[in-house]
Amino acid sequence: MKIIAHIDELRKCLVEESKPIGFVPTMGFLHEGHISLVRRARQECASVVSSIFVNPTQFGPGEDLSRYPRDLPRDLSMLETAGVDITWTPLAEEMYPEGFNSWVNVEGITKRLEGEVRPSHFQGVTTVVTKLFHIVDPQKAYFGQKDAQQLAVIRKMARDLNFPIEIIPCPTVREKDGLAMSSRNVYLSPEERQAATVIFRALGTARLEFQNGERDANKLRDTLKKILSSEPLAVPQYVSCADTETLKEIEKVQEKALLSMAVHVGKTRLIDNLILEE
Repeated sequence: MKIIAHIDELRKCLVEESKPIGFVPTMGFLHEGHISLVRRARQECASVVSSIFVNPTQFGPGEDLSRYPRDLPRDLSMLETAGVDITWTPLAEEMYPEGFNSWVNVEGITKRLEGEVRPSHFQGVTTVVTKLFHIVDPQKAYFGQKDAQQLAVIRKMARDLNFPIEIIPCPTVREKDGLAMSSRNVYLSPEERQAATVIFRALGTARLEFQNGERDANKLRDTLKKILSSEPLAVPQYVSCADTETLKEIEKVQEKALLSMAVHVGKTRLIDNLILEE
């Protein structure tokens, strides 16, 4: 596996890689969820490129940029074992040189859910992903369903801006007790880690109600709130039952809907979701 930091060197190496190129962008501190994306890319593509970059522009004031978990040697070992051909570790000073003032904005869909509580977040995401796509020029890019809104935003951006890239959604990978794998899970104390299982329990209960015929979105949202309220350490920031494309809240589930939530467990903010489907 080649490990490359500089953009010019990466572009030279990419010329030699066989196509199609599958791209797996990450912020590092990898877990099985990330590696599942790499495995999917390895199955479908001749070459696999990954990136590790804790993107500063998607963190708002007071968020955890400075303490975001990092372990580059471990990450590189995991990616090499999983079969990555090139891992790019971008430098912040190259990605955002002095005087940088160009941004990519996707309107509408970014104003809801995460965008409502983290107003600058998606501008940072769409800008950095545009730069990553432009530099790597992959044919396929792989993103986890756990970040459902991010996935929806990137798919819309790719359509709107005519990126010749297939965006591949991949299932959320969970611990045995249902907690979605996340780099931020390391922040949880043992007591908080146990409390965090209420998130998937709430989603699972609402999904069961849907499977039993419930189509009233307000009742499904109420179920999420009720289950979350049973855990004192879990404080919901929002719960949602929304259209899977526009992310607008709905009154009645037709064929498909996105159940999602953001929950503070102690000082750690966790997000999770499930897709309801006929």
